[in-house]
Amino acid sequence: QVQLVESGGGLVQAGGSLRLSCAASGRTFSRYAMGWFRQAPGKEREIVAGIDRSGGDTYYVDSVKGRFTISRDNAKNTVYLQMNSLKPEDTAVYYCAARDSIRYAVRSNDYDYWGQGTQVTVSS
Repeated sequence: QVQLVESGGGLVQAGGSLRLSCAASGRTFSRYAMGWFRQAPGKEREIVAGIDRSGGDTYYVDSVKGRFTISRDNAKNTVYLQMNSLKPEDTAVYYCAARDSIRYAVRSNDYDYWGQGTQVTVSS
């Protein structure tokens, strides 16, 4: 079992930045690939970014490339999502997820554990 707790969400103006954190507890964090997902009202949950076990390989959905950065600190059992140049369309509940695998996945069904989510609201 892995417990995931997100933090760092909030209200920000367009063009601003936020840094989300996801703290993991339970089993060895470094055995899990991690992902950040988001879900806006009335929309399906979508992958935002993924990172492999070691942090050496990452993935970003096209809409956030060049603006968001995923990273992890295995010594601190934490994965981060640095979000810059935020846009109103980034408004959503953001979730972190853990996958018991070397590599991340882009489908939510491929993840084993989920956090409770943190709200990000970007005003225009």
